[in-house]
Amino acid sequence: MKHIQFILFLLITAIIYGQQEGVYTSVIREDTGKPLSGVTVRVRGTGEVVKTDFNGEFSIHAKAGDVLIISKNGKRINTITLNNSNFYEIEDKTQLNQPIVTKRNFSKKTNQPLVKSILDSARYFKKTHPDKSINFIEKALKRLGSKGDKKDISRAYTILGDTYSHLKQYDLAVSNYETALNFNNSNSIKFKLAKAYTLNANFIESTEMYNELLKDKLSIQQKIAIYEGLGDNASKKLNKLDEAIAHYTKGLKIAKQNDITPKITILNSKIGETYSHKGANKEAEDYFNNTLKLSKKEDVKSRAKSQNSIANYYKEQKEYDKEIKLRKETLNELDSVSDTVVLAEVNKEVTTQKLNLDIGSAYFKKGALKEAIPYLEKSIEKANLVNDLETQKDALQQLSELYRSAGKSGKALQKYQEYAQLVDLIYQQKEQEIQDAINLGKELTNKQNRISSLEKDRELSESRYKFFSSQNKLTKETYRSQQLIIYSLIGGLLLLLFSVFWMYKSIKQKRLANNLLALKSLRSQMNPHFIFNALNSVNNYISQNDERAANRYLTQFSTLMRSVLDNSEQDFIPLSNEIELLELYLKLEHLRFKDKFDYELIIDDALDVSEYQIPPMLLQPFVENAVWHGLRYKKEKGKLEIKIGQKNFETVEISITDDGIGRKKSKELKTKNQLKQKSKGMNNIKRRIAILNEMYKDKVDVFIDDLFDDASGTKVILTLKKDKII
Repeated sequence: MKHIQFILFLLITAIIYGQQEGVYTSVIREDTGKPLSGVTVRVRGTGEVVKTDFNGEFSIHAKAGDVLIISKNGKRINTITLNNSNFYEIEDKTQLNQPIVTKRNFSKKTNQPLVKSILDSARYFKKTHPDKSINFIEKALKRLGSKGDKKDISRAYTILGDTYSHLKQYDLAVSNYETALNFNNSNSIKFKLAKAYTLNANFIESTEMYNELLKDKLSIQQKIAIYEGLGDNASKKLNKLDEAIAHYTKGLKIAKQNDITPKITILNSKIGETYSHKGANKEAEDYFNNTLKLSKKEDVKSRAKSQNSIANYYKEQKEYDKEIKLRKETLNELDSVSDTVVLAEVNKEVTTQKLNLDIGSAYFKKGALKEAIPYLEKSIEKANLVNDLETQKDALQQLSELYRSAGKSGKALQKYQEYAQLVDLIYQQKEQEIQDAINLGKELTNKQNRISSLEKDRELSESRYKFFSSQNKLTKETYRSQQLIIYSLIGGLLLLLFSVFWMYKSIKQKRLANNLLALKSLRSQMNPHFIFNALNSVNNYISQNDERAANRYLTQFSTLMRSVLDNSEQDFIPLSNEIELLELYLKLEHLRFKDKFDYELIIDDALDVSEYQIPPMLLQPFVENAVWHGLRYKKEKGKLEIKIGQKNFETVEISITDDGIGRKKSKELKTKNQLKQKSKGMNNIKRRIAILNEMYKDKVDVFIDDLFDDASGTKVILTLKKDKII
């Protein structure tokens, strides 16, 4: 039977809400001194929950009189009341009924806000109030100064890396973990740095760090975590699926040998997913079945996550009955959970509104429309309660398509109108998110710059100390001191060069981030603009009382909108996807203006359209201009021709020509009708192309000219390079 020593160090922190309230830090170890990670500590009645890290440490906000509940693997070990005692021994009797708690001696710390207590506060607030956490770290580094303890400095930068990682600022997290590693070459920091490398898409660096860790003496849990991390790197971006399976299998073997059920479940699931990506469905299903059996022994959160992953696999395989059964089991289990804290943790991974949506979608796909409706309605209700707009939007879209398939055009239109309103609301929300991200980036940059300046000041102070020491020895070692000065000057020059390089790199990263935000904003503007123009066409049929044409148009329009929304989050999509979207759009416009123009889409048979990447919604505005400003005003029937062919080995050429009235005549008509508003779609296209060419070295080129000598007709020549997207 193992024993756990539970040590509470009462630290009076700089954050105090009452005389006896603060951040309590503790360490949980075995009697051998080995730290225990993953032990859950919860404050009864407040909702405060933390888990011990790799070092067995945790910090939690509590006050004297609060009750701490200690549990492991979902089973309670003990319950402790904070009563100014700071040392306990807990006998781990997770398999018995009565755990033993023995209270030891008591000691008090002074009220002076020491560096360790400030860092404890920073660690406590790193998830709930990241700005406070960063301020505490800055304060701690100021107190540490140039002669601070290296382990404390390392701990400060490690917590700062944790904070940035929580904020998903993974580049800053990597930078601070690397700084922390310079002061303390510990495995726990290496683990965090390797994980941050993965999250920042530095998969090669992450793999190198994991392989370096394998050379050290590690615990069983650490070895499993390394092989899992190596597998994640190989499967995510390095696209080495066989290598990923080999790493996962090594971790699974160790987990089985030591009967670590949670990791056995997770690794079985990941191996199944990797086999699924390879197309080896039989092997994938075998591992998924093992995952289902093992998940019965897991806690609710882990079980729900595993079941949801397997249900997604069934969804991809179109085995809708199996998908529905598994999602219903998960939904029923979540509905039976009464502990709000546990339910909140589960809902971070799997939400009830998304489960209802997936069940409804599965019923819809298998043709069981009547069974699908209540689940989709329930999804909308649940999503509305927690303000989950994305799920609510998807459920409304599904309901609209369902009613349309059932022939209930009235209800279909009603749900579609609700869907369209929600899309507009999501667009506004995303605009605000973009602005918030920009503001957060500026704020974090300023704070990081201040912290970086503290590190530079510390380094400068150390340099000055060395310089004065050399001056004191000048009379005895003149020659040696001169050499030291020369080396110091060289070091200063190198430091200056490094600072210039770092500033250049930082500016370049900021510029790239700003470009990405600008592209996302422009793409978000294209969707409402496109929806507005297309809905005008629906309105035209409705105004003419042509219900059948309106229904037919709405059916094709909903298919087009699904494709547009699916692609709207991507910087680049395959050219084949853009062609499919363009064909749908041409059908819609020709349906309305069939007496105004005919069209022809010609694709070179020798061209492999899947090899080229194109920004989404790049071609549609040019086609839209050709129809609405050229062909629509032509007296006789016109023609729109789109050709896509290979220009050379690395370039594809796309031409869009129309024999309409031409740009000059179109401009005159706008002047006569006092239509002074510029094309929002074309302006966005120009800005997107400019940004993309800056980021990807002239990837897209557009040439626009009159088709005929009399200024009638218009031709657009667009060239697209085959360069890899970085």
